[in-house]
Amino acid sequence: LDDPAPKPCKRCASCRRRPIVDAGFTRASAAKALQFLRRSDGTITPRQQIPKGAFSVTNLRGRLSPEQRHEPGRYLCRWADAGWGKLVEDGKHAGSFDDDLVDAVAGLVRDRWRPEPRPAWVTCVPSNRHPNLVPDFARRISQRLGLPFHPVLAKTRDNEPQKRQENGFHQAHNLDGAFGIRGRVPPGGVLLVDDIVDSGWTFTVATALLRQAGSGPVFPVALATTSPGA
Repeated sequence: LDDPAPKPCKRCASCRRRPIVDAGFTRASAAKALQFLRRSDGTITPRQQIPKGAFSVTNLRGRLSPEQRHEPGRYLCRWADAGWGKLVEDGKHAGSFDDDLVDAVAGLVRDRWRPEPRPAWVTCVPSNRHPNLVPDFARRISQRLGLPFHPVLAKTRDNEPQKRQENGFHQAHNLDGAFGIRGRVPPGGVLLVDDIVDSGWTFTVATALLRQAGSGPVFPVALATTSPGA
């Protein structure tokens, strides 16, 4: 490439004197690799301890009882990873998630996760910034799973994005009074859908409100996690 002082890089095919990509590589191999990358789902661990003074409006304090906590949940992928991540990112920016992601989450819930007791209905985390994005996605998941969708959680005030909060206290306090319940909460277990999970405090607060209102066990599911420790 007209480099005036070329030196061996020891990385290219010429320097290594062998192909970089295995000659046996096929489209079938690529499909198999992609399928492997798209099985990178992980667990959403429930929060148990409330930071002192973080919630005055929502009235959460101390150690959450089992009846206040959500069950271990699942996320489909990591944000912008090589499996589903790019499709999640594209959908977030476009304002609608692809049907392939609906099928992927429904398959995760139905075939690999199989939460017990089986959820009886579906709801979602609301947003004032993107009011249709997650509700539309959750509704389509409920249809794939053959479950009713009830949007019983409401956003009662705007809050700063969680990713801008400095620590656990601020992440929790940022959500104090941000959500409420509207209408009747059905009994039975519920699949709680959101697009992105970071600190997990949104799921924690939403779960406490649902359980206080009479729901059964809450099973959170998100498309992607942005947490490096997830």
